[in-house]
Parts: sequence; structure tokens; C-alpha cells
Amino acid sequence: MDRVKEKEPIREKSSREKMVSGSAWMTGGSILSRLLGALYIIPWMAWMGTQEVANSANALYMIGYTPYALFLNVATAGVPSAIAKQVSYYNALGEYKISQDIYKKGLQVMAVTGIVSALLMYIIAPFIAANSPTASVSDGTQVIRSLSWALLIIPCMSVTRGFIQGHHTMAPSAISQFIEQLGRVVFMLVAVYFIRIVSDGEIVSAVSASTFGAFIGALFSIVYLLYIIWKKKPELEYNLAHSKNNIKVSTNEIFKSIIKTAVPFIIIGSGITLFQMIDQFTFAPIMESVTALTAKQIENNYAIAAGNANKLIMIVISLAGSMAITSVPLIADLLAKNKMKDVRMQLSDSIQLFFFIMLPSAIGMAVVSKPLYTVFYGYSAFGTGILQLSSFMSISLGLFVLLGSTLQAANQTKSALSAMGLGLIVKLVFQYPSLWVFGTYGMLVSNILGFGTTVFLMLWAMYKMTKLNISFLMRRVLLMILITSSMALIVFIFQKGVYLFFEPKDRFGALINIMVSSSMGGFFYFYAALKTRLADRLLGSRVARLRSKLKIK
Repeated sequence: MDRVKEKEPIREKSSREKMVSGSAWMTGGSILSRLLGALYIIPWMAWMGTQEVANSANALYMIGYTPYALFLNVATAGVPSAIAKQVSYYNALGEYKISQDIYKKGLQVMAVTGIVSALLMYIIAPFIAANSPTASVSDGTQVIRSLSWALLIIPCMSVTRGFIQGHHTMAPSAISQFIEQLGRVVFMLVAVYFIRIVSDGEIVSAVSASTFGAFIGALFSIVYLLYIIWKKKPELEYNLAHSKNNIKVSTNEIFKSIIKTAVPFIIIGSGITLFQMIDQFTFAPIMESVTALTAKQIENNYAIAAGNANKLIMIVISLAGSMAITSVPLIADLLAKNKMKDVRMQLSDSIQLFFFIMLPSAIGMAVVSKPLYTVFYGYSAFGTGILQLSSFMSISLGLFVLLGSTLQAANQTKSALSAMGLGLIVKLVFQYPSLWVFGTYGMLVSNILGFGTTVFLMLWAMYKMTKLNISFLMRRVLLMILITSSMALIVFIFQKGVYLFFEPKDRFGALINIMVSSSMGGFFYFYAALKTRLADRLLGSRVARLRSKLKIK
């Protein structure tokens, strides 16, 4: 009996258990990080000044952050997933020495890419600012350059996250994300308060200080991750001592392996940012030619569509990123063991779990878009409409994030890249006619068409590789759609009821509305998922036990 108890703690979790556990950690970390990244906007915009001044500040902020996100993706986006994939693969083979060498060499590679990316972004900042929808090129340049400092730290931080994820340990990565965001938000709010409220300083100074917060947040995060590596030292040394060492890989081969694996992840990881860069460079000139809007109105509309709504939908899109981060090392591990049937099941589970979480999140956000936008930015019929369409768009963006990473983990990089390339072409082709027909909404319409094309091609590539049971997937997703639609109706009814007692344009009333209607919708979705056994099938025995305790038959 004692002998049995000794073995139980080292029982290897199934892929589904690892997926659910890892996704829970990464989702929790991402949601908390994204919520912080959205909640700060309330005092931030209030301290900036009037709503018009605040929107201009937000537009300036986005003009800096969009190219920064692209440089960040080039420097790091592929690295955590690439390192996690490589480390997980060699750990599965018992080649712990190689996996640790990959981490050390990855640090060297990323230190160089960080320096190069920071210098390049600093140098070409005036060019980016000159081609963006901003009233002042010098202000745009200052903001973009303030972000370049973060690129010196974040690449090495990303390597460390990937190494930890490769050991199927997601908690430290999730916590480090939260620490990074907390450090960034606290710094930027303190800085903006002193610059705008205490010193009555310039808008550009406040925005530049805000964007410099990325450097501060990264600093806190990497210190925490290094502490985790130090704590794992006994385990790493034990693994190293018991490494099989049957495979010999040279330093050059390790460098090539990291770069070869990381580059596709970088390109796919830059997908959303590349779509946003198309908007940043084409929105103003196209809108000037097809509308009678002034430059200030165009800047304001861009701030609402690319900044305000984007901050909120990224909360739900981060859910897909969390699942992608978790699934990459799992799929790499299964491929290393040549378990193709399990790979097919893992891909199917990932897609189902995505829709299970993403559908109620995105559709729910669309239904409560009016009070949600009011709470964060103040009442705006235009802003509400943009957020509604953005919420629906977030489903295709989230699916792109998940499928892009999982296809690469399954060694289907070429299919992923070609799908994204065709999606970008569709985006470019439809950008002008969409803006001409739909105005600012056209920016989102062309995104939906572009990402829709990419997602369809990725799903087709996944089907050809694994022969996924499409009819089974469709039945599961249809059930989720039916439950989500019922949830949306309940949220809508309660929202209308609350509006009988509170003014729609009032921030406090909007907050009460969200709390009441979202709570009722969430309760219904939770109950329906348990009642139909959907949650049992996706989340495992723990949920089944919960359903039993709640006496839901």
C-alpha cells in the first residue's frame, strides 16, 4: 500500500489534464494582466483631460504601441513557444543537457536581437510617426522612442518564460505576466498623475512616460523569472546528471534550431500586429480620400477603433493565446513520442476548449458593449458600435492565434505561413473598398475578411494532416452556439431591465448594468454547460464531481 502511495505523486498527467491545468494558469494570468491593462485606462484618460484630449492621447499611445508590438514580435514573439517546443521535445527524449543548452544559447541570441531591435526602432521612429494618423510627427517620434528601451530586456525574459513552459510549468509564466503588467500600470499611472495633475505637464510627456512603463514592467518580470530558475536549480541539476546524452548537437546546430523554430513563430506571432500596421499606415490617407472628415476627426476615429475597442477585445483574445502557449509543448511532446492519435485528440480538444471559452466571452462582450464602453471611456454611440463589431471580430483573431501556434507545433509551418500571407493579401485588397463603403467600420470588416480567410485555410491544413472529425467538432460547436445564444438573450433582457432604473450614459449605472446582466448570463452558461455534460467532456472528472455536488443531473 505504501509503495502505491509513493508512485501516485509522479503519475504523468494526460495531455488533456495538462492542457486544462496549463490553460487555467495561463488564462488566469492573461485575464488579470489584460484587465489591468484595460482598467488603468479609466484614471489614465480622466487625468489626461477632456474626452477629446484623452482620445488624442490614446491615439498617440497606439501610434507608439503598434510598431513597438511589431518590433517586440520580431525580437521575441516566436521565442517562448519555440524554446518551449524544443525543450519539451528533448526532455521527452531524456536529453536534458540539450534542452538546457538550448536555453543558454537562446539567451545569447535574444540579447543580440533585443539590442538590434531597440536601435532600429529608435532610428526609424521619425519615419513611422510621419506615416501615422497623428497631428505631430515629433510627438509620435518621442513616444515610439520611449518604447525602444523595453526591447533591451524583454527578449531575454521571453527565453526564460519559454524554458519554464517547456517543462510543462505554466504558473511562473502566468505570474510573471501579471507582475510585468502590474509594474507597468503602477508606474504609468503614478507618472501621468504627477505630469498632468501635479505639474500640469504636456500630453506628449505623459504619454511617453506611460509607454516607458513597458521597460519598468519587464524589469520586475525578469527578476521574478530568474528567481524561479534559481529555485528550480536542484531539479535542473538532477535532470542534467541523468541526461541520456544519446544525441549530440553542436552549438551551431542549436543556434540554427532556435532560429529555424523561432522565425515562423515570430511571423505568425506578428500576424495581428501586421494587420494593425496596415491600418496605421493606410487608414488616414484612405479616409481623407473617401470622406469629408477632418484630420482631427480621423485621428479620433482611429483612436476609438484601434485603441479603445482593441484594449477591451484583447482581454478575450488573450484566452486563445493562453491555450496556444499550453498546447505547443504538449503537441511537441506527443510528436516526439510518435503518438499521432493523441496529437489528433489534442488538436480537437484545443479547438473545443477555445470555442467553449471564447464564444460566451466574445458574444457576451458584444451584448454589453454599450455599458462596457461607457464605463471605460464614457458614453459614445460610435464607440459602442465599434466595440460590438470588434467583439465578433475577436473570435477570428483568437482562432488565428490558437491555430497558428498549434500548426507550427505540429510541424505544419509552411501551411500556417501561407494561410497568413493570403489573409494579409485579402486584408489589403478589401481595405480601400471597405473603408469607402463602411467608413471607420470598414477597418474591422477588412480584418474579419482577412482573418476569416486565414482561419479557414489553417483549419483545412489541420484537417489534411490529422483527419480531424469535423462533423463531431461541428456538433460540439453548434451546442456551444446554442447555449451562448440563450445566454446572450438573457444578458440582453436583464440589460434592458437595468436601463429602466439607470441612465445609459451614466458611468455608475453602466457598471451596475454590466455586473447584473453579466452575472446572470455567466450563471446561465455555467449551469447549461453542466446540465448538458459539455463541461464534463471538456474539463474532466473534477467538473463532473462539481456537477454531482451541485445536484445538477
